Amino acid sequence: MLSLDEGARYLGEFAFGNNPRVMRVIHNTLFDEKMGGTVHLALGDSFPEAGVVNRSAIHWDIICDLRLEGEVWVDDTLFLKDGRLLLKTEALGRCQI
Repeated sequence: MLSLDEGARYLGEFAFGNNPRVMRVIHNTLFDEKMGGTVHLALGDSFPEAGVVNRSAIHWDIICDLRLEGEVWVDDTLFLKDGRLLLKTEALGRCQI
């Protein structure tokens, strides 16, 4: 699949699922990729509406469920842990989970 065309090996989409009402995989990517506590990316074709210009014959969604265990770090800052976004609250000066 990755050798299909030049754009197939490039990232076309990346997002965090943040809908807490989607709680289990139903094997419909349109819903599954929005499940709270997940991160997903797509290899290949991107959405021009998002300002991304990668073109490919494929759009291969990959979803990783981080709810039981997992971390995402952004620029040396813990951003997501065990499926929960950690939000810095300026007024409180601490992280809320």
